[in-house]
Amino acid sequence: MFAHSNRMAIGLACAGVAAWGYSHSPPDISHSHADKKEKLGFIIAGAPASGKGTQCKAISLRYNVKHISTGDALRAQVKAKTDLGVKAKSFMDKGDLVPDDLVMSIVKAATEEVAADEGYLLDGVPRTMPQARMLRELGLNPSAFILLNVPDEILVERITGRRIDPVTGESYHVKFFPPPAGEIAARVYQRSDDTEEALRTRLVKFHENVAAVKGFYEDVMIEVDGNQAKDVVQKLIAEGVDRLLAKKAHA
Repeated sequence: MFAHSNRMAIGLACAGVAAWGYSHSPPDISHSHADKKEKLGFIIAGAPASGKGTQCKAISLRYNVKHISTGDALRAQVKAKTDLGVKAKSFMDKGDLVPDDLVMSIVKAATEEVAADEGYLLDGVPRTMPQARMLRELGLNPSAFILLNVPDEILVERITGRRIDPVTGESYHVKFFPPPAGEIAARVYQRSDDTEEALRTRLVKFHENVAAVKGFYEDVMIEVDGNQAKDVVQKLIAEGVDRLLAKKAHA
């Protein structure tokens, strides 16, 4: 499908390579041919527990972009029991995707808060073709679309073992990153949608939609094997993004 596209497929890298190990700065694409300031924007996508949150921190620092996580924003609405939160929770508890109109209301407000000299990094949208079209209508055309690929069985293990500290927001895992014994271990909890049944429902819908979303962004697509050490994944993302930005700067 993508044999003649400009998409870059990023392969495996050797373990132990330092993350973001570059002496140069990211390519400057702050001006177009008309010398008009252009907002730098990225989208990162992947199934639940694919490692998006971890990678967003490094991307935000390297490229000065504001991380906008629709998942965190929705959960904040649920916790506050707002009208939006009540509606969203009914879908999240079943493992269903939150309807586009609810998601876009969160995204629109968040992007409007991005500073003039700052870019944006969307995490959680688009998950469907209608969402991708809505983002374009909002004027959100990313310079790179980063897709993290992780096998389903690995995702099940990651998400069913995930535990959250309600005080700090820190994420732990019962096998890979256990919470410290004592007070923290006693207070961590499992999210209501972090079950295998809910996850598999979400994965079916994710796989049904991802092909259409990939096609929409094929010219700026970067695919990364997310089932690797996080520093290796970070380096692969940086290489792919810098290559796209350099290409755009010289277009």
